[in-house]
Amino acid sequence: MRVLVLGVGKTGKLVAQVAAEHGHSVHVLDAKENKDGAGLTHPFVAGFDVIIDFTAPEAVVQNMRACLATGAKMVIGTTGWYDKLADMRGLAERKGAALLYGTNYSVGVQVMFQVAAQMTKALEGAGYTFSIEETHHVTKLDSPSGTALSLAEAVEKAGGLGKIPIEAHRSGDAAGTHVLVAQSAADKLILTHESHSRRGFAEGAVRAAEWLSTRTGCYDFRDVWMKL
Repeated sequence: MRVLVLGVGKTGKLVAQVAAEHGHSVHVLDAKENKDGAGLTHPFVAGFDVIIDFTAPEAVVQNMRACLATGAKMVIGTTGWYDKLADMRGLAERKGAALLYGTNYSVGVQVMFQVAAQMTKALEGAGYTFSIEETHHVTKLDSPSGTALSLAEAVEKAGGLGKIPIEAHRSGDAAGTHVLVAQSAADKLILTHESHSRRGFAEGAVRAAEWLSTRTGCYDFRDVWMKL
């Protein structure tokens, strides 16, 4: 499979490495080569089976517009752009393209979402309040993280709750920690996911690209990760 990786940050570099380990042909395009999406011409994009984007919120929408317009298949690991999701889904559908997006490509995090929903349902009506705390590296642009927002959504939906408070921290080179706290007058339950490296994200993104390579349409990683 021919894979184009957009973004040469720490996660993007690791995605390229993992894709190569999986036996794929990999090309990496950095921001200097792709200012405002100008490097993503139709002939260039046509040379790849799947495109994986780990760039930044201000770049990813332009990248999607350029690539999806050609009917390309894209896996988006960048967060902070979901206000444009309806537009990007519509573009993918009109052009017969494929779009797979997710706030977190770690299988462990996907399991955390499921456990959090089950925990919330089990505690319903028992006097518990919920809160979330997340910590990421200082260069992460969106705050709170997309993962924290997805975790809050899972809890809110499972318990029919209002907005769950999220406390965000940016520190050093932290790969990412998410903590869900359920507190009552009697006790406290804590559910934690701590990333030791970015490799889990990279492995998930590459597996998602392999899965998407034979499909069209728009998918949320939360809905397909068990099929990979």
